[in-house]
Amino acid sequence: MRGWLAAFVILCGLAAFGWIVLGKAKLILAGPQDGRMKLEWRRVRQTVVQSFGHRRLLLDRRSGAMHLVLFYGFLVLQLGALQILWKGMFGTALSWADNGVFSLLQETTVALVLIAVVYAGYRRYVEKLPRLPKGPKPLLVLLWIGALMLSVIATLAFERLQQQLPSSGAAPLSSGLASALSERSADMGYEIAWWAHLLLLLGFLVYVPLSKHFHIFTAPLNWLLRPVDAPKMEPLNLEDETAEKFGASELADLSRKTRLDLFACVECGRCTDVCPAANTDKGLSPMHLMTKLRDALQNKPMSFQPEADRPFATTGQASIRATMAWQTDSWRPSETKPNLIGEVVTEQELWSCTTCRACEERCPVGNAQLSPLLEIRRYLVLTEGKMPSEARKTLQNIDRQSNPWGFPRKDRTAWMEEFAAKEGWRIPTIRDNPRPDWLWWVGSMGAYDARARKVTFALAKLLHEAGVSFAVLGTEERNSGDTPRRLGDEFLFQELCKTNIETFRRYGIKRIVTACPHTFHLFWNEYKDFGFEGEIHHHTELLAELIQRGAIKPKHPINRTLTFHDSCYLARYNGVTEAPRAILASIPSLETREMARSGKQGMCCGAGGGRMWMEEPGKRVNELRTEQALATGAQLIGSACPYCLTMMEEGIRKHEADDWASAADVAELLALSVFGESDKRSQK
Repeated sequence: MRGWLAAFVILCGLAAFGWIVLGKAKLILAGPQDGRMKLEWRRVRQTVVQSFGHRRLLLDRRSGAMHLVLFYGFLVLQLGALQILWKGMFGTALSWADNGVFSLLQETTVALVLIAVVYAGYRRYVEKLPRLPKGPKPLLVLLWIGALMLSVIATLAFERLQQQLPSSGAAPLSSGLASALSERSADMGYEIAWWAHLLLLLGFLVYVPLSKHFHIFTAPLNWLLRPVDAPKMEPLNLEDETAEKFGASELADLSRKTRLDLFACVECGRCTDVCPAANTDKGLSPMHLMTKLRDALQNKPMSFQPEADRPFATTGQASIRATMAWQTDSWRPSETKPNLIGEVVTEQELWSCTTCRACEERCPVGNAQLSPLLEIRRYLVLTEGKMPSEARKTLQNIDRQSNPWGFPRKDRTAWMEEFAAKEGWRIPTIRDNPRPDWLWWVGSMGAYDARARKVTFALAKLLHEAGVSFAVLGTEERNSGDTPRRLGDEFLFQELCKTNIETFRRYGIKRIVTACPHTFHLFWNEYKDFGFEGEIHHHTELLAELIQRGAIKPKHPINRTLTFHDSCYLARYNGVTEAPRAILASIPSLETREMARSGKQGMCCGAGGGRMWMEEPGKRVNELRTEQALATGAQLIGSACPYCLTMMEEGIRKHEADDWASAADVAELLALSVFGESDKRSQK
């Protein structure tokens, strides 16, 4: 009788699970395809490494180890559950599970999972990590898992009593519990424990797709369908005359990959923990962005409060919004089809993002939090024409004069005249050297900004010293289009992109070097969508190669300590972390010190995503990053990006540390070591 009844209950549980999962799958597949969900063999490896190797989770070793125990504990215990249910339904043991080794493995796993559950509760409710949501739901899950483990041991213990088995070292937990129980309770106890185990197991199975724990199934799928190349924005077909709008403004506009991201979100708060906007109280929490969109997609009450009602918290060096831990029972009902802008996502959230991708790099389930945010920006700019006033002015300047300040185009080559007067030789243009090995893309910062020009001069001298055949476009150089694209003006970006590609084709350009990581990323990854094929190097890559070949020889010592700040678009987007460090390591007497957050885990300077040209209220991101750099005690803050250099220098002045610290590009430091010239900036 037990067997037939249990079979019916199991079928009902599986049917309920399947019905719920089918509903979720329909929601995901109802979204438009954006080209990101495609299966490639290369993605299988990242799925195995991330899902089964827990690479991202283990960045936080304690939390990662805890999750590792829970993850593999559940996998192992499913075999034990199969054995328990099989014996209860059919009265016989499975041959492969009826031995002491399997028994010891099961009970050891139960003990480890119980320890992990207790530790999880401690981190959330005693240690009270700010990034972890509190409230009854997480506690319910922990109690549920704990009860499931106890039901395993109770079932095994009562089974030992029924069969009058002696205590065994292969079953330490069940043997110990059995010795404390009465044999008269064996039959009733086994019945209660066995059914409790079955119902807890099926109940959890049904609960999983109704909660964040659906990531058990969606996270591996998310990794399997996640691009392995450098992240990039997908192009819009602006020539589609049937399009009523561009970008995303409604739930129906969210792509399939974005919807899968939403259901994969585990609400761990790691993304918000490293978000520069969240760390400086700008109103943006990547975790809440995902959960709000997911709740709206399912037409559920949104588990967040309006911005004005949210409390704030500051935790030492990293100021983290307390909304990461905020739960409220007074949820307001969501509308059937809410407008994403204003009703789900605020404009403050949209424009606070620096597009640094720290959230995506830290996400253990491979989510792309930037995708919906940037699509909503596109809608605001392209369809409604709405954006912050500073952004509008910047885009107008780029459109009219091809630089963010609106300086005359003819002044783009003024730096070349200044350089010629100072050094006694002229920078060759593409007309002077029509077949160069390298086209040097100077960029707007390198051409117009007084501070960035010093980096331009240093790079020019180094290329000349190494005998590199190069040329610049001069007055034919335009804005790369990075700022318009990140701000949502796809129309202006594509106009600039196509103009630049036509220029490259006209001169047969195949190799480009630039000192701007944003331009480097754009040319290398996003211009490809518009037909450009070429070899793009960041200036640190080319300089490191020249040093390795012996074409450049650093010989003058720099007796200073330095900490290097990684550019997000260089390190996180494109994985270039070793080239700048190789350059610094080649400089005699220069002592380097790494910040706690460096390389692909480095913190943003605050200038990306168009934020370079916009006002920033409250504590500035660059101030926090500079604070982290100064905490190392280093006298120099090295960088490899004109935006970062500007932000670090501003941060140094803000902290009133310019009497002992300064910032410099690696090209400047290398030039100082190669040529031995005095540089007041580096001699502080």
